[in-house]
Amino acid sequence: MTATAGPAASEPPGIERGCLGLVASACGGVETRLAAELAEPAAERGWRLAITLTPTAASWFDDRQLARLQASTDLDVRWTARLPEQPRPHPDPEAFVVAPASAGSVAKLALGLADNQALTVLGDAVGVVPMVVGHRVQPTRPAHPAWQGHLDTLAGAGVAVAELGGAPWTELLDRLPATASGEHGAR
Repeated sequence: MTATAGPAASEPPGIERGCLGLVASACGGVETRLAAELAEPAAERGWRLAITLTPTAASWFDDRQLARLQASTDLDVRWTARLPEQPRPHPDPEAFVVAPASAGSVAKLALGLADNQALTVLGDAVGVVPMVVGHRVQPTRPAHPAWQGHLDTLAGAGVAVAELGGAPWTELLDRLPATASGEHGAR
């Protein structure tokens, strides 16, 4: 499924950064903070957004919230895979922000598991495309014996990993490369 693309977000004159893959999983605040603290500010900074939600995250959005998210991009917001005969709905991003990232999404990404469209796109980009992952997990998660290994695996592949505390999620955009670069393989 996808939400139909709306008008392109306005870009400040002279600023055009390329395509930013914005991926979100089901974590507290995704339906209320993703548009306000990531999608809209990224579009204002000149990024063209390719937004992909995990299927569970998509189910957390009501029509109004999904419409607000869709209004930040001219590309369809997606959460399911396309059929082989369908054209690719998103160009290859120059960078990715993954937020909020659940413990499950972080673990799957670190292990290379791609059981939904969001993780497929990300799995193809780890180590190739600049990526910032902002995770939002229970306070007890760091005690799990595998957790630090997942974070270390991602960091070792060049992924910038941050905990989403109480700070605005917009801070993740400051960790992106200043310029868009290069072309990347098909997803």
